[in-house]
Amino acid sequence: MNLLESALDLRTFLNELRHRQDLVDVNTEVDANLEIAAIVRRVYEERLSAPLFKNIKGALPGACVLGAPAGMLNNKKYAYSRLALHFGLRPETTPKEILSVIRLAMKKEPLDACKVRSGPVKENIWKENDIDLTRFPVPLLHEKDGGRYIGTYGFHIVRSPDGKWDSWSIGRMMMVDHNKLTGPAISTQHIGMIRDMWRKEGKATPWAFVLGAPPAAVAVAGMPLPAYISEPGYVGALLGTPIDVVKAETCDLWVPANAEIVIEGEISLDETALEGPMGEYHGYQHTEGKYLPMFHVKAITFRNNPILPICVAGLPPEENHTIWGTMISAQILEDMQEAGMPVDMAWCSYEAATCWTVLSVDTEKLALLNTDARSFADHIAEIYYSTHAGYLVPKLLLIGNDIDITNIDEVVWALATRAHPQHDFIAYPNIPGFPMVPYLDAENLSAGKGGNMIINCLFPEQFRNEMRAGTASFKHSYPPELQEKVLRKWREYGFSE
Repeated sequence: MNLLESALDLRTFLNELRHRQDLVDVNTEVDANLEIAAIVRRVYEERLSAPLFKNIKGALPGACVLGAPAGMLNNKKYAYSRLALHFGLRPETTPKEILSVIRLAMKKEPLDACKVRSGPVKENIWKENDIDLTRFPVPLLHEKDGGRYIGTYGFHIVRSPDGKWDSWSIGRMMMVDHNKLTGPAISTQHIGMIRDMWRKEGKATPWAFVLGAPPAAVAVAGMPLPAYISEPGYVGALLGTPIDVVKAETCDLWVPANAEIVIEGEISLDETALEGPMGEYHGYQHTEGKYLPMFHVKAITFRNNPILPICVAGLPPEENHTIWGTMISAQILEDMQEAGMPVDMAWCSYEAATCWTVLSVDTEKLALLNTDARSFADHIAEIYYSTHAGYLVPKLLLIGNDIDITNIDEVVWALATRAHPQHDFIAYPNIPGFPMVPYLDAENLSAGKGGNMIINCLFPEQFRNEMRAGTASFKHSYPPELQEKVLRKWREYGFSE
């Protein structure tokens, strides 16, 4: 099977997972009221195969729910395989290779989406009195959530009033009733920026929400691309082929032709509804909701036997970390290297719940700068926090490239042993920050700043490309020929692989 086809169509993606024995077809009847979510949470936490629920109590006949579409696997060799398949990459692809592919697309000319007359998403069309969101198997994800979330692994589509900017962006959507939804549209994010453009014209924002889109499109929608960059063209550049889109039923928006479900309508000018509380991607179950914009549904189109993909947010790793964190990492690495910084890798550690980014610093290039820890941190901060990606992730760790920053054990070791408590924890209280960070207090939220920090985990000698001590480990403490011998005889010693 051509893996690229898996990046272009969710059903092909699932067939490939099934072929790899990384999909569990759940035919036992399950309840969308917490049971589905409980199963998916255990799948995340045990790093098991993705479940596809096919028999859901009271649901629209044929409707399915997909859990953990980008969950991790226990097998280290294939740990990132489901994530890699979103880009049509082989199962053993490493994080560094994934970031390389994502960044390569930034250098290519955008390939605009191919506009087609129809597609599978038009197999069923609901308008006016036919609209009923409650007929879909919309899950209650956590016991204390304030409502059912139909949108946890989908993306918004909006367009600027002048038609020059098509924005696809990840967001969550909670059902209010059969034809209304609510969710964030923060002014500092692209959906909020475009909504503000429409509001200045005194108009509601034309809007669509896509569920079960081509996996690569979902990933790109989670990437913090610069403003005014249209995601559909980037998806084309990433895959080397344009994505097919079809015109929405009620507005001048174009949506993926083979999506599972598309919800169309508008974002209200000023109407709000209580959203949440929700168990969120930082790992906390909130207890109070917020009044957020109302989204009015004007039409729903969907495939026969539609598949609703979900992310059950909470302790990492889940898709907020594996997809969003990976796409953020790629953008940060691009931003740093474009600015000439001696950085050879960036990684939003999944375990840190998108609250920190780790930069791997090339100490050989660092030495050429003839700088010190504080000056270097200040320079990095000036670049990092001025970007969309840096705005989203408040803490930044600087670590020498002797460390594999995708290995959380090595990162924790470096953080614990190399960062000096008196001068390596550098706060930047006056830099604007993302309001969803859980440790922010009322004063921070009111001011819109106060939660950003750089932690320097570089020894002073590393600024001269020197090291005060080597690493005591299997990889570093024994000659290569002995390592090879030990690995070769591992089973002979009596150990399993």
